Amino acid sequence: MAAQYGPRRARIAFSDSAAKQLENITSEAGIHALDRALVVISVDPEAGEPIPGATAGPRLRHYTDEIESVRILYFVTALKTVVVVAYIEV
Repeated sequence: MAAQYGPRRARIAFSDSAAKQLENITSEAGIHALDRALVVISVDPEAGEPIPGATAGPRLRHYTDEIESVRILYFVTALKTVVVVAYIEV
């Protein structure tokens, strides 16, 4: 019997500014909250809402987790295999 796998996840990458923001998150609760939000957008890159504006290039999206108080601005590559996080708010 073949093993059943879950949905394929997109790889998460961080812009330089998001990586710096990530370094400043020191609380375990903040890290847990961010991890949970990143899992959501890696499983479903279209989970967030598109940000209105220019349509040239990859479109920025924002995902907000009201329960964990996390907001992530990101864009998805054309094949939806990589999610690039541009901004983190925890």
